[in-house]
Amino acid sequence: MKTALVTGASSGFGLLAAVELARQGYVVFGTMRTPTNRLALDKACHAARVKVEVLPLDVTRQQSIDACVEAVRRRAGRLDVLVNNAGIAIGGYFEDQSDGEIREQFETNVHGLMAMTRAALPLMREQRSGRIVNVSSIGGRVGTPGLAPYCATKFAVEGFSESLHHELSCDGIDVTLVEPGTFPTDIFFGNRRTAEAATRHDGPRRARFVAGERAMYDDMQKRNPDPKIVGETIARAASEEHPALRYPVGADAQAATWAMRLLPARLWHFLVGSRFNVKPEPVSFPLPSGPSGERAG
Repeated sequence: MKTALVTGASSGFGLLAAVELARQGYVVFGTMRTPTNRLALDKACHAARVKVEVLPLDVTRQQSIDACVEAVRRRAGRLDVLVNNAGIAIGGYFEDQSDGEIREQFETNVHGLMAMTRAALPLMREQRSGRIVNVSSIGGRVGTPGLAPYCATKFAVEGFSESLHHELSCDGIDVTLVEPGTFPTDIFFGNRRTAEAATRHDGPRRARFVAGERAMYDDMQKRNPDPKIVGETIARAASEEHPALRYPVGADAQAATWAMRLLPARLWHFLVGSRFNVKPEPVSFPLPSGPSGERAG
């Protein structure tokens, strides 16, 4: 039986992916910093009539990473799929985010993901097979006002994953990216975090940040996307015989992917700025033609 390790499985996309992989017959290990926070996962497993084994993991601590991967080796003897999902987002304009808040996002979203990948690769190399699914975001391809450091971490994940995809292509190990758009998960609600300075009512950038957040929430409410499709896409990326490099998920992510590919760059950036209530630079028409500088997945 194939084995999958899913980081950040206590809620959101990680929880949904762990349950879906278990439903498809994988032996699944779901990780979380605090295993006592497993209630939501246990309820989802009970409803789906599947089992997910919970392991403690802090992706910012090498000792915790090594212990987690060794536990998988000891209990399952192999690792077929690593889903790097653990991540955090801290809202607020760049100037309102402290060095500590920025470093925390990079330590979790980038360095933690890389450290997990490095720890898992020896197991996969022994098997001469494996699949690494890195959960990125459309924010790894589109810079969003009010989330600059978070987007920077996801841009880093995109570049790392594409490079690693080429490095491991001859070794029987696939690397793929899942790029969700905006979905109503705990990262926007129960686990929502905002930079301390961005919460001050007298902050010079607070009005623009709040307006951008409101626009994002309003758009998400109108679309009402189901987060389950992200869990299903992660499982698909883990299971397909010939996976794509990128899987944009959600109407907004797919629309952005096509828009970046087809629209002139100046028009695309104008539309992004307008959507988030950021005063854009005036655009003169007709716009010059030319590639957007990005390619679709």
